[in-house]
Amino acid sequence: MKSGIGGRIQREYGGLTYRIIGSAMRVHRTLGPGLPERIYQRALAVEFGRQGIRFEREKPVEVFYAGVSVGTFYLDFLVEDRVIVELKALDQISNDHYHQVISYLTALGREVALLINFGTASLEYKRVLPPLAVQNSDAYRARVEAWRAGRRQCFDTD
Repeated sequence: MKSGIGGRIQREYGGLTYRIIGSAMRVHRTLGPGLPERIYQRALAVEFGRQGIRFEREKPVEVFYAGVSVGTFYLDFLVEDRVIVELKALDQISNDHYHQVISYLTALGREVALLINFGTASLEYKRVLPPLAVQNSDAYRARVEAWRAGRRQCFDTD
């Protein structure tokens, strides 16, 4: 069994990421490569619904600097309030795309994301975790703790 953060992430998120990737594979197998990203996004939303996977599509995320809102970005998907899913339909994924997903993880205080590319003959996917420097930052840890506390409150039955 894996130890450390990778092992914990696998235990906590492995089943869900497996279901997400399986859904993406079904979409890719049916539609193939070469379509615009928004088509894959819509098809994946349909597949998530068929599989009973809860999701928010094009979820807005507000970014703050020094306590001031400086803009909003939109996640392709936030699945079960836990996993960020970023879609691409490109010949290849670049480091810029990887860093984009890390920025999303950091801004939301989430622990795992999937970067999925429908643009190649075989579906490409990568599980993305925040780098150690991010994981060890006080700001990131505070966001993760706030998110986890909010999840606990949602399940409080008192």
